[in-house]
Amino acid sequence: MKDSQEFILIFRFDGSVKFEPTPEQLQESAQQWQTWIGGIASQGKLVATNQLDFTGKTLHADASVSEGPYAEVKEIVGGYLIAKAENIDEALKLAQGCPVLFFGGKVEVRSFMCFN
Repeated sequence: MKDSQEFILIFRFDGSVKFEPTPEQLQESAQQWQTWIGGIASQGKLVATNQLDFTGKTLHADASVSEGPYAEVKEIVGGYLIAKAENIDEALKLAQGCPVLFFGGKVEVRSFMCFN
């Protein structure tokens, strides 16, 4: 791959929608994620990935702290993947097939700023 750069694919979904999957649905979803991420890894384009926990705290500009990362928003960031690609269009192609899309979520694709 010539002069690849890194892109972050951020998985977002509507946190106000209640989804209580069956054990079978959870297993199927895990397999879809493994297949999709495995496909990116097999191309040598996977840098890192992780799912985010639903707990956390948010520090505000006024130094106040609120419980949970989602106190003021309906949309939840559920995880991310960092991939290598030649450009943002190739990174967007890698995002196609992401399992979050199958239940109405979205994938935000962004590049990193370079300071050198």
